[in-house]
Amino acid sequence: MEVLGDRRRSQPAPPKHVFEALTHPHRDPARPWLKLLDDEVEPAVVEAREHDLVVWSSIWRMHPRARLRFEIEPDRSGQGSLLRWILLDEIDPGPASVGHMRKRVQQLINAELRFTFGQ
Repeated sequence: MEVLGDRRRSQPAPPKHVFEALTHPHRDPARPWLKLLDDEVEPAVVEAREHDLVVWSSIWRMHPRARLRFEIEPDRSGQGSLLRWILLDEIDPGPASVGHMRKRVQQLINAELRFTFGQ
């Protein structure tokens, strides 16, 4: 698998809650964050290791072999987490597609998910 994107950012929730949100994204209907676009599909959890790793299947219809790997660790304060997402695919679909994919993951994880935790 080729790395197409890689970002690491803090999340205000502890690793346990980030793990739960990634493995069960619709667990709290009052706080929806995984809002998919028309060209996207619900991801399946391909791999999970409590509370530090989650791997999703692709959310993109046009890139079914893509994977999203999430690495979770406690932050220095012990109150929050550091969440790293890695976008992987067998082939590089080109700069336009990769840019779109990175932007979507950034929006979903570092905006939508983050907001559900109060930031």
